[in-house]
Amino acid sequence: MIFRQLFDPSSSTYTYLLGDGGEAVLIDPVYEQVPRDLALLHELGLTLLATLDTHVHADHVTGAWRLRQRSGSRIAVSAASGAAEADTPLQHGDRIPFGSRYLTVRATPGHTSGCLTYVLDDESMAFTGDSLLIRGCGRTDFQQGSPQQLFASVHEQILSLPGACLLYPAHDYRGITVTSVAEERRYNPRLGGDVDVGDFTGHMNNLHLPHPKLIAVAVPANLRCGKPEGDAPTDTPDWAPLTLRFSGVWEIEPMALLERLDQVQIVDVREAPEFIDRLGHLHGATLVPLSELTGRMDEFDRDQPIVAVCRSGVRSAQASVLLTKAGFSKVANLAGGMLRWKIEGYPADSDPA
Repeated sequence: MIFRQLFDPSSSTYTYLLGDGGEAVLIDPVYEQVPRDLALLHELGLTLLATLDTHVHADHVTGAWRLRQRSGSRIAVSAASGAAEADTPLQHGDRIPFGSRYLTVRATPGHTSGCLTYVLDDESMAFTGDSLLIRGCGRTDFQQGSPQQLFASVHEQILSLPGACLLYPAHDYRGITVTSVAEERRYNPRLGGDVDVGDFTGHMNNLHLPHPKLIAVAVPANLRCGKPEGDAPTDTPDWAPLTLRFSGVWEIEPMALLERLDQVQIVDVREAPEFIDRLGHLHGATLVPLSELTGRMDEFDRDQPIVAVCRSGVRSAQASVLLTKAGFSKVANLAGGMLRWKIEGYPADSDPA
């Protein structure tokens, strides 16, 4: 089984990818991170079957709708959440298959009325959303929250799992990535040890926390499963057919670049001797060694697409990052660099022009 834990720094949200047999599910995707998630799925050769939200989030917008638009995946969320746009309203006990594996749905309300925990088939892993955080738990003072209900949910549905079961929350604000049932039974200050429902309720009712900054935006959007109001923004450049790599770099295939050589700026970031070696260089390319690029960006038109090139695509990928950070909005890296360009038989210049 393939497992990846991904992170959104803006909201401290963890997104989880589980794959098997070429099929995958994503738990708690983030709207802004959809290009990243699609790139990873592509690179791992996985078809996204479904997105699974643990609850209607108040601190970020889900990527569920955006992923459905891009990949055809189904949206699965608690039936109790009342979210529109869902394809699969989930109930306690449902199974979500992917490849030869599956997740079991456990209803764990209390943080919100529609909270779910997803448990892997062999009970080696569980994804708890905000119901149980690492040494903590989600608040219970809005979205039909209830401390009594959350206490029961955590003890009956999560801490009842085997002690070795690894627990993965929806958030952690300290950078801790995983815990276990045994650890939380013993060390969770709110829900572990000898804490009873009275202790827990008294604690939760006196937190006096401010509401999440994005609650007024996030909750309505997540009740639409992340569907924007009005026209949805595009995240794919339209000046050429490009592929986004998981590294965050857009790449252009040699054939696509060949067809657009007269429409783009080419910056070759190799050293001068490489520019005229056996691989040659692209017609019209400007030689700017990577070490000089930051100081020579004013030589390029910021409104015209720019393609970075090197021997194999490694240095030019870094050049693409530097150009993007400098404000160039139409940047791509030549996939495979001059090595692939020559292997595929495209023409190259060898003079030092």
